[in-house]
Amino acid sequence: MSRGIRVTVRGAFDSLTPAQTATLRAEAADHDFLNTAYTPDGYLAYDVTRPFFTFRYLLDAPEDEALDVTATRGELLACEWLDSHGYAYKNVTATAIDPAEVPLGARGRKNL
Repeated sequence: MSRGIRVTVRGAFDSLTPAQTATLRAEAADHDFLNTAYTPDGYLAYDVTRPFFTFRYLLDAPEDEALDVTATRGELLACEWLDSHGYAYKNVTATAIDPAEVPLGARGRKNL
């Protein structure tokens, strides 16, 4: 049995060329932070005024897979995407959360 894990990968673009910057600017509306979602293919969000990016993945993981292993898988997916598009990057980190383990807040408990 598997579970859906949310993986967030953060980093910064490094040494973008003028052509890469122009491409990112042209596609910025498709990568807005206000419309983020966790998806199996990963959602890339960035702000062209700063060099930072965030990928959000919803990855299937076996019940016995540790969250840090799933986070590493997400990080590798993000780096593969960046490499395949020719973007240099730095300071990449990844975190993973199992939504089933997130405690409910007061509002959530009230609605049970």
